[in-house]
Amino acid sequence: MEQQSPFFESLKPFIKDAWNKAGFSRATAVQNETAPLIVEGKDVIAEAPTGSGKTLAYLLPVLQKIDPEAKQAQVVILASSQELVMQIFDEVRKWTEGSGIKSTSLIGGANVKRQLEKLKKKPHIIVGTPGRVNELIEKKKLKMHEVKTIVLDEGDQLLVPEHMKTIRSIIKPTLKERQLLVFSATLSETAVEDARSLMQEPEVLKVEDKETEQPEVDHYYIVSEGRKKADTLRKLVYLKGFKGLAFMRDIGNLTVFAEKLDYRGVDVGTLHGDTKKQQRAQVLKKFRRNEYRLVLATDVAARGIDLPDINYIINVDPPKETEYTHRAGRTGRLGSSEGTVITIVTPDEEKKMKKLAKDLNLNIKKTDIYKGQLK
Repeated sequence: MEQQSPFFESLKPFIKDAWNKAGFSRATAVQNETAPLIVEGKDVIAEAPTGSGKTLAYLLPVLQKIDPEAKQAQVVILASSQELVMQIFDEVRKWTEGSGIKSTSLIGGANVKRQLEKLKKKPHIIVGTPGRVNELIEKKKLKMHEVKTIVLDEGDQLLVPEHMKTIRSIIKPTLKERQLLVFSATLSETAVEDARSLMQEPEVLKVEDKETEQPEVDHYYIVSEGRKKADTLRKLVYLKGFKGLAFMRDIGNLTVFAEKLDYRGVDVGTLHGDTKKQQRAQVLKKFRRNEYRLVLATDVAARGIDLPDINYIINVDPPKETEYTHRAGRTGRLGSSEGTVITIVTPDEEKKMKKLAKDLNLNIKKTDIYKGQLK
């Protein structure tokens, strides 16, 4: 097990077994930098690229510290979407196999009575959405004074005005010496300041994962008239081996695009704020089975959803810097194949695209589709 940090040599046997089972050869930069600090009990704010191994960066040291003999909640992991909660919960279960560490998920929309039954079993780790976790704290069903560590996963989504009151309510009943960890792919200065206001002398780290062999991601933009964007998107779907996620801001436009593509014979899934839980599950299932080559999504709806084998990210409107970084990080992820990001812009938006490329220090090349291929 080739490692780069003494922390990994001291891992408990069950974590080492899971590590070897997962087939990892070495830790990533964010794991090496944050794990020793977390074990020491320090508060940590960490920004690291999407796909750089952030979940394990906090999960492994947190598991190292849990006492399976103490029948109480010791760790609460918060995430903004139900999908992300379930994704993290799956990781927790995978990495705690054979350890005696119990865990449960608490998400809005799920049966409260069933969740209360799970809490009676005294799980050591709770993964949940802020609303439901706070609701159970208020009902005095979840005792936060026993919790040693709180994690904000994708912290930039939680450290926003609409969530801050709830986050503060969750943290307030904890003891003074509790630990708070914030992990995210992008963190604004405001988010960092808000995080600091909840913490005690945090270590703030911005990790550029140069040591990890990140797959190549190519960046392009295509100029298209606004009314022809749907047709441009249709042509992209027919690129050889295409499996993609296309981002749009407006739900109304997204629905119109989906109808236009459907009319032209392209099977497409949609994910947005109004998509029901059952429909979302259906879309993800069809995408994983390759029944959909394209899913049209809004940023919020796509957050925390793990869609495998994405090799194309399409921006139907020019995104903001942080949006571009988040979206681009969904292709060419750790251990996957190469990826391509294409932004469709109108002639008026081309200037904005060039500025974005300059601000992000990216070589975003102008291209077009010719005979079913990118020029």
